[in-house]
Amino acid sequence: MSRLLLERHKGEVPDKREDLQALPGVGRKTANVMLNTAFGQPVIAVDTHIFRVANRTGMVFGKDPNHVELELLKVVPDEFRHDAHHWLLLHGRYTCTARNPKCKSCLINDLCEYPFKTGFTSEDDMSGAEEA
Repeated sequence: MSRLLLERHKGEVPDKREDLQALPGVGRKTANVMLNTAFGQPVIAVDTHIFRVANRTGMVFGKDPNHVELELLKVVPDEFRHDAHHWLLLHGRYTCTARNPKCKSCLINDLCEYPFKTGFTSEDDMSGAEEA
C-alpha cells in the first residue's frame, strides 16, 4: 500500500472513495471512515454497530451495510452527517449492544421501534416488550 501511495498519489492519502478503495485492503467502510475522520467529509461508514442501531431502532431498514448507508444519508440532516457516524457507532457499542441492549437507560428509548426492549418491569409502560 505504501508503494502505491507513493506511485499513484505522490505519498498522500487520497481524499476520494474510489482512490481509497483501489488500495489493497481498503473497502467501502474503511474508505468512509477515512473520508469522514481524516478529511471531514459528511459520509457515514456503516459497521456492525451502526447497522444494528439503524435497523433495530427503525431509523432505517436494510439487509446490507451499503443499503443502510444510502438510507442513512437520506434521513440524517446535512449538519449532522459528519458526527452521525460516531454517535451511532458509540450508541451501538455501549447502549444498544448486540446481546444485552440497555433499553431502560437509553436516551432514545421513546423513539426506538425495537420490539424486544429489555430491562423493563411489568409496571413500566412497555406493553409487549420482552424482558431480558
